[in-house]
Amino acid sequence: MKSFLQSDNWLEFQKLLNRKIWRIEGVGIIKYNLPFKKGYLYASRLRPSDFGGQARLKGFLDDVRKLAKQENAIFLKIEPVEEIDEIKFKNFGFKESHNVQPIKTIILDIAKSEQELLSEMHYKTRYNIQLAQKKNIEIKRGKQYFDDFWGLTEQTVKRDGFRSYPKEYYRKMLEIPGVELFVAEFNNKIIVANIVVFYEKTCIYLHGASDYEHRNLMAPYLLQWEQIKEAKKRGCIEYDFWGINEKKWPGVTRFKRGFSGREISYPGAYDLIFQPFWYLLYKIARKII
Repeated sequence: MKSFLQSDNWLEFQKLLNRKIWRIEGVGIIKYNLPFKKGYLYASRLRPSDFGGQARLKGFLDDVRKLAKQENAIFLKIEPVEEIDEIKFKNFGFKESHNVQPIKTIILDIAKSEQELLSEMHYKTRYNIQLAQKKNIEIKRGKQYFDDFWGLTEQTVKRDGFRSYPKEYYRKMLEIPGVELFVAEFNNKIIVANIVVFYEKTCIYLHGASDYEHRNLMAPYLLQWEQIKEAKKRGCIEYDFWGINEKKWPGVTRFKRGFSGREISYPGAYDLIFQPFWYLLYKIARKII
């Protein structure tokens, strides 16, 4: 199943952010601008079927090199979904690099019944959902709650040290078909807000923020559960919690693991370098910034 990061809607979203996009051999490629009129090319969540073999990969890379020269791109970054045995990226000059997307996630099989899903959760997660259900929390959705989402995002970033995108990034994301904003409201106040993507048979929990003052209400647990139930209603069979990392996000990882599901690891990222000198400067700048 193709990732939403390779979908036409996601590429159109990138255009809204004033980024150039292309499809080469069916692969969606985005250009990220850098200082000095430089840039780099990026293609994420590539499947084995995107590269039918060594010959097709060679043809793809020949076209990418032409594009890189045209666009003054320093390198191409790719993030495959899984290791591809018959294609050795290093044989084509790729080097292992830092990832952009999370390299671990949790996928929940929501083809199961609600009772099965509840029974397989960690008992504390199940208890917290039941607790929140008794607190007169209302679950709503819609773009009209965007300012509430942004306010909670600013709180969460300040509190937990997360990095966020600019406000307009999220606003434009909600213009994409299939991207929705879910919120939990208590006493006429939005206390949790999540951005969720519905794509084919998968629902992805992409961004979330919450009010620390009302943490004892356990609203984040209830909101996730309602999102899962809504995804089931829409015919989704998988719920992707998107990113876990014990070292960087221990609390978030523990929260997501409480819903059960299977943990998936991605190979990471590979860079194909076109301009070695500028690539070295880019790597140095990343470490400083």
